[in-house]
This record gives sequence, structure tokens and C-alpha cells, in this order.
Amino acid sequence: MEKITLTTKITMKNLLATTISVALLSLGVMGCSEKKAEEQVTSAAFVTIQGPDLIKPDGSKLFIMGTNLGNWLNPEGYMFKFNKTNSGRFINEMFCQLVGPDFTAEFWKAFKDNYVTREDIRFIKSTGANTIRLPFHYKLFTDEDYMGLTVNQDGFARVDSLVNWCRESDLYLILDMHDAPGGQTGDNIDDSYGYPWLFDSEASQQLYCDIWRKIADRYKNEPVILGYELFNEPIAPYFENMEELNGKLEDVYKKGVAAIREVDKNHIVLLGGSQWNGNFKPFNDSKFDDKIMYTCHRYGGEPTPAAIQNFINFRDSVNLPMYMGEIGHNTNEWQAAFCQTMRDNNIGYTFWPYKKMDGSSFVGITPPENWANIVYFSEAPRATYKEIREARPEQAMARKAMMDFIEACKLKNCVVQEGYIQSLGMK
Repeated sequence: MEKITLTTKITMKNLLATTISVALLSLGVMGCSEKKAEEQVTSAAFVTIQGPDLIKPDGSKLFIMGTNLGNWLNPEGYMFKFNKTNSGRFINEMFCQLVGPDFTAEFWKAFKDNYVTREDIRFIKSTGANTIRLPFHYKLFTDEDYMGLTVNQDGFARVDSLVNWCRESDLYLILDMHDAPGGQTGDNIDDSYGYPWLFDSEASQQLYCDIWRKIADRYKNEPVILGYELFNEPIAPYFENMEELNGKLEDVYKKGVAAIREVDKNHIVLLGGSQWNGNFKPFNDSKFDDKIMYTCHRYGGEPTPAAIQNFINFRDSVNLPMYMGEIGHNTNEWQAAFCQTMRDNNIGYTFWPYKKMDGSSFVGITPPENWANIVYFSEAPRATYKEIREARPEQAMARKAMMDFIEACKLKNCVVQEGYIQSLGMK
């Protein structure tokens, strides 16, 4: 046998070490390449922005058309035919006075279980829609008292179900914080206390950021979600310090976006103008994030380009997408004309709302027997306990009417508004 010298041993040892190092380095490079490829696949799965256009993962343009799931996770009085009782907080208080808190909690669970279901999402897809906007209350992601729950709120469970249904039906989903901590609007639509305290309260802003960070962390890899709308219709035009509040808008948006970007680099963020998503003058920095889309709202007025010229001008000035998040409550002829105007000017749209009592929506709910008695109680004076007692109708009748509403709101019992749907031109 050949004698192995010390020099030979050292050489072989060095060769072995070099071989192992090269092998490990190769594995490392492969690992990095695989990781990079995985990141590219993940990023490529999301809707992206190219100038004023939205681009789908296959490279084609996405022109948003669809509806809003209003009332489901942020109740509004008029959709129940209530007038004075017009915010979620007021509705809950009225129901508790009417039938007690325990029955009210049962009602809200049944409401959330039945108002929007997989069948509703499939129906929306059948209309030609490609996008759904989900208005939600921030309390769904806290342990605050909301819609029958005081702890362990079910916001993520509800959104998870909707994401799955949208995936099955090939629909995009926009998450819209319709009711922000402290209130961003100062009116019934944000379920606030009559002033947009969000802009004056550091605690409310911190909670708003914390909630968006939690939401973004959960859905950061979910391409069904088109984007996050940070809050709806900020700063109503009723306040003497409106311009001061307007001056704070973009900074509060930036805080929310920064919180989202800590965990999610994939999703588009949607920013609405002040005064009913109609005033875009407060925006001075469209470059602070590379995935910004702006969103406007319009109710009434002429269905012409002139009616939305300020939206078009702003869109062109920033060279970013503009999207009509809410529009509707008009004649079918007006809607058809306005949809053509929006298509001609590259502004996608989701009509408001999908479902409510009677018409002016995709489907209408027929008021159940004795619902007029619920409406009467909602409008009656209830400022004192004596007034509550005097106005309260018979319990069995009231409870039955509320549960009959649950049955009436199911898609199979709703009236499809064919003319309304056709006016939106989605097919």
C-alpha cells in the first residue's frame, strides 16, 4: 500500500474543506435564488399600477366594475327604512330598547350570517362584476362592543369567508374601513360622535394604524384582495375648521400606509378625497408610496364628463388610477349614462349598495310583516325611559318582525333589480 505523507493528508483535508465550502455556497446561492423566485411569484400575483391603469397579473388591464356590500358589517339606518336612527350605534341602541340586549345580539349574529353569503357573491359574479368593495367598522377588529359581541370580535372570520367566496367566483375585493377610530367623517356614516376626532386624537390614530397593520399582516399574501382603502369619506363639510382638518388628511393617510408597509409591500392603498371623497386639493404628495390609487364618490348631478372633470384633472396630474368607489341611487337611465362617462374616462366603479330594502340596488329586500312597527319605534321620541316604555310595541311581534327580516334578506327571497343591473353595463 502506498504510504500517505503528512503533506498529502493536509492537501486532501484542504481539498475536502474546499469541496464542502463550494457545496454549501452553491446551496446558499440556490436557496437565495429560490427565495428570490418565490418573492417574484408572490409579487407577480397581485394587481399592480401602471400610470392611470390597473394591471392584472396576466398583463391585461383591470377596469373595476362591481358593487359595495354596504350595511352588512356597518349598518346604516336608511337601508332598514330608519331615518333618525341612522348609524350603527343608534340602531343597536334602538334594538336593545325594543327587544333587549340578548335578543339583539342573537339578531346581529343571524344578520351577519345571512345578509351576505356565498350565494350572494356568486350572484354578483353572474352580473358581470369583477370587484366588490367591503365597508367595515374598525370595531370588528377590537374587543369593543359591536353588533352583539363585546370580546373576540369576528372581523377576521367574516373577511376570511368573503375572501374565499371571492376567490371561488374570481372577484377582486377592496377592504374599506368605513368607520375609523374616533370617526373620520363626523356624521352618521362613520358611526361617530358628530366630529372627525381621528384627526385630533393621537390615540385614535394609533389604533387606526394598529388595526391596518394587523389586517395587512394577515392578508399580505392574498392576491384576491385588490387593495386597502384606509378610510371612507373623510371630513364632512359641516365644520368651521374644515380646512384645518383637510390639512391633516394626507399626514394621517401616510401614517396608515407606513403601518401597512411594515408587513405588506404587495397591496395597493386607496386614498379618498375629503368632503365625501370629492375634494382632492389636500393632496400634495402622490409619490410617498409606489402603490397609490385615489378614490372618488359621486351622487347626483349630471351624468357628464363635466360633473367629474375635477377628478379627471387630478388623476391626470398625478398619473395614477382614479376609481369611483360609490355612486348610485338614481334612475336606470342616469346610471347607464354615467357608466358610459366613467368608461370613456377610465374611471372604474362600484355602485352603492348591493342590497337594501326595496330598490335602488342590485337586489331589494321586501319589508316583512309588522316592520312598520319597528320603523315607528325607531322614529318615536326615546330621550327618556318613560318615552321608551310608551313607544315600545308588543315584544313577541317585534321579535318576530326582526327574525322575519333575517329571512327576507336572504338572496332567495330578495327581488332582483334587473333594470338596475343592466344599467351598469358590466356585461
